Order: sequence, then structure tokens, then C-alpha cells
Amino acid sequence: MRPVKLVVLSTLFLISVSSCSQTKNNQNMSLYAIEINSLDGNPVNLSDYKGKHILFVNVASECGFTRQYSDLQKLYETYQDQLMIIGVPCNQFGSQEPGTADQIQSFCSKNYGVTFLMTEKIDVKGKNQHPLYKWLTNKDLNGMKNTSVKWNFQKYLVDDKGTFVDYFYSITKPLSSKITRLIK
Repeated sequence: MRPVKLVVLSTLFLISVSSCSQTKNNQNMSLYAIEINSLDGNPVNLSDYKGKHILFVNVASECGFTRQYSDLQKLYETYQDQLMIIGVPCNQFGSQEPGTADQIQSFCSKNYGVTFLMTEKIDVKGKNQHPLYKWLTNKDLNGMKNTSVKWNFQKYLVDDKGTFVDYFYSITKPLSSKITRLIK
């Protein structure tokens, strides 16, 4: 009888250790391991931005908040030594980013002089949510908090070590002290 109990206890112990290991691995998932492509289709290595804060912004060309591109560019120019801004086109909110990669790039450059990084168009919510936004919105992955993307131009700030800092709804302007004080 004893060996049977020992086997059962050993099995339970292994299952328990395995579960803890999976939870710990999820919480330690690195932002820098996530794969995403730039707007022109080239792989973006997020680890290139270690040592800088990263502000991720889901963007759209036909949104009432589209004018924020100007302030995002100013923010980038002001803090580019310690900040990378990554614009992430998304067409999930009111179909306000219907353009192709070339159209998006042309629009951002021509109308707002955007020089910060723009990624491929992705889903930021739902069943096809990109791994980047899974990390940004899931406490089990980012280690800080659960969020949901409510609209275009929602902002997510990550610190210079790849740790989730905070998020800001669309109404928070890019040059707001809520954001800039966290970068300085």
C-alpha cells in the first residue's frame, strides 16, 4: 500500500511543480522575444530597443485622433535618445485604417512627417490578436495588469528594461505629462 501512495504523491508533486513552472514562464515572457514585421515587411527585433522606453500606439489614418501623429512625432524627436515610438496600424475600430502598407506609409510621411517605426497592420484584440498585444493586454504575460484596447491611438508604455509601465486611452495626448514624466 505504501508504494502506491508514494507514487500518487510523487505524481501530484510533479504536476504541481509543472503548473508552477508554466505560470512562472508566462509571467516572465519577454517582450523582446515577440516577433512582428515593419510596415515594409522586414522583421523588427524589439530587443534592438533595450535601454529605451517603447511607446506602442495602435494607429489609424481615418480617425478623429489621427492628428496625434504630429504630437507622436514631436515626442519621438524630443526623447529619441531614450524612447522609441512604434505605430501599429489596426483596422478593427470603425474600419479607420483600410489602406495598404504603401498607402499607410505614404499618408504618415506626407501628412505628418512620421519617422518613428511603423509595423505591419495587425489585430490588437479578438481571436486573431497579435502576440504583441496579447503581451500588452494580459497580466499573465506582462506581469503587471490586464487591459483591453478600446479605440485607435491607445498607448502602451514599456520601460527601458522591457517591463510594462502603463497604458493610456486615446484621449491622452502624446505630449501629456502623464506620459513624459515616465520617460524622463
